[in-house]
Amino acid sequence: MNTKHQLFPRQIFRAYDIRGKISVLDAQVISAIGLGLAEQFLKHGQTQVVMGYDARLTSPSYAKILTQQLEKYGIAVIDLGCCSTPQMYFAARETQGNGIIVTASHNPKEDNGVKWIIQSEPPSPEMIQQVGETAERFFYQKQNNIESLTLAHEIKAEYCLKYQNVLLSDIQLKRPLKIVVDGLHGSAGRCADLVLQKMGCEVISIRCQADGNFPDHAPDPSLAIHLTQAQDKIRLHQADLGIALDGDGDRVVLLDENAHIISADRLLSLFAQLCLTSHPAHEVVFDVKCSSMVKNTVEQWGGQPKMIRTGSSFMRRYLSQTQGKAVFGGEYAGHYVFNDGRGFGYDDGLYAALRVMEYLSQHPETSLSALLAQYPDRFGTEDTYISTDHTDPIEVLKLVEERSLGLGACVSKIDGIRLDFQDGFGIMRASNTGEYFTVRFDAESAASLKQIREKFAAMLSDQYPRIAQDMLNAH
Repeated sequence: MNTKHQLFPRQIFRAYDIRGKISVLDAQVISAIGLGLAEQFLKHGQTQVVMGYDARLTSPSYAKILTQQLEKYGIAVIDLGCCSTPQMYFAARETQGNGIIVTASHNPKEDNGVKWIIQSEPPSPEMIQQVGETAERFFYQKQNNIESLTLAHEIKAEYCLKYQNVLLSDIQLKRPLKIVVDGLHGSAGRCADLVLQKMGCEVISIRCQADGNFPDHAPDPSLAIHLTQAQDKIRLHQADLGIALDGDGDRVVLLDENAHIISADRLLSLFAQLCLTSHPAHEVVFDVKCSSMVKNTVEQWGGQPKMIRTGSSFMRRYLSQTQGKAVFGGEYAGHYVFNDGRGFGYDDGLYAALRVMEYLSQHPETSLSALLAQYPDRFGTEDTYISTDHTDPIEVLKLVEERSLGLGACVSKIDGIRLDFQDGFGIMRASNTGEYFTVRFDAESAASLKQIREKFAAMLSDQYPRIAQDMLNAH
């Protein structure tokens, strides 16, 4: 048996992708995953893939190991070099929609992972587990030691240019804009900076060179504390807009001309408006963590709101299967997918930002904050993790469902338990990967937010007092 690992780390095979600490997800495990992926691609009759990797220090080496394992099975691999996940999705069009990228997205530098698509579709949770089962078998069979070499990150200009050219032909700016772009040292910043410059924008770029040391913090723009540099630049240069991309570029956070962070709910509402204006009566998809403002906006613009479970891979699969009925999909986490005959049908943070810029450029003498005024900020908590306190999560959620019947709330069980009230909602979900619940509350006012949170806690206080108390302390 391998001496470094007594056990194969099955916990890194998650609902949406493979991800874990490099102390666990090492070269031996990556090698086994490569064979598991090869088997899955061949099972689907696919013999050609594109391979990219993000800014992390281990990513070039891990991509090389995966490539070697795939080639052993006769699968041809096109090397994209260091790129964003959207660039990988784009390049995969040349290989019947087959692609792999080594990335841990917005996670800390100690982590790495793998994402892939087969025939343009993300793998289902069952398919991810299949790769895990196959990889585990190979892991215990293979005794040879595989070294993780330190390889340099390589930028392949031709793939970046193809991707840029499609963006440049899609987006038409009516006036030049002044943009701050923050790449957070991930793999998407460099290309984003070039695209914006080619569009004639005045670009103030920060942290746009890939650096797997992530000297400031993890490449996660969803945390406000990570955006202070971008905010300072927006104020200093009086920019029209700020763009912050996550580590692999599939998520984006935007800031207005006042350096105010624009929430995902507000952006989703704007995108629903844009897509339904040109495609009336179509469907707009969003996940269970989005506020009721999104649903109300979709209905206001004559669309059909569709709420689904959280997970960008579920979102993309749902959109592709509607055959054009759904024109847009978005997630509270910052994934935005355009399916309106423009864009690519997958989540691309830069493309979402460009659509906002295009809309802003069509309104001379108008600021982004003014255009978003119809979608006001809401009062809410971020995702908060609460210990299950050694309870059965199913029993806890069942109690919430039973006791909610007397509260006059609309109950949704798509993903955990969500209760919608007149002025806001609360959601409680059991984790797939740990012994905790994820909770989030949202409302139109601070007073309503407090009331909704207290209603949830009151339903649990007699039987699960510690969970109820933790819920009241959620931020």
